[in-house]
Amino acid sequence: MNTQTLVASLVMAGVVALVIAVLIQAMIRGWRRRVERQALIVGTLPALPDTVGPALIAGTKGLYVGSTLTPHWNDRVAAGDLGFRAKSVLSRYPEGIMLQRTGAGPIWIPDESIVEIRTAKYLAGKALTHNGILAIRWRLPSGVEIDTGFRADDRRDYTKWLPEEVA
Repeated sequence: MNTQTLVASLVMAGVVALVIAVLIQAMIRGWRRRVERQALIVGTLPALPDTVGPALIAGTKGLYVGSTLTPHWNDRVAAGDLGFRAKSVLSRYPEGIMLQRTGAGPIWIPDESIVEIRTAKYLAGKALTHNGILAIRWRLPSGVEIDTGFRADDRRDYTKWLPEEVA
């Protein structure tokens, strides 16, 4: 390899590295702006209750897929730590639903906030060929409705969560 080819290769590598750095910075800036915009819309999440009654539905293991602003299945909520997927356990109590996530804080969905529980093919950027996501639509204290997605390790567990006429 001659000197001119080496210099051209190094310049090209520098340009490519610079373009990649600019793209990553733009993506990070966009994500931060999304978080700021949604923080105003979402507001604060419901606080965990001090005590709960006995579990109506025992813990269902699976994956927290994410939460989206309704009715848009792909408009992922980035505010707080709602935008990160995590292994989780979903449990139902008389007072509401508890979603305990690994590596993130728990999500408490008060019973009076639940609008509907259904299965979905897609939510929060996750698309499946069958209704493999349990979607819980609920109303935040701010009045905004969101869908929280959960993919169980065993899809047969969904029958415990769905209303009788759907299951």
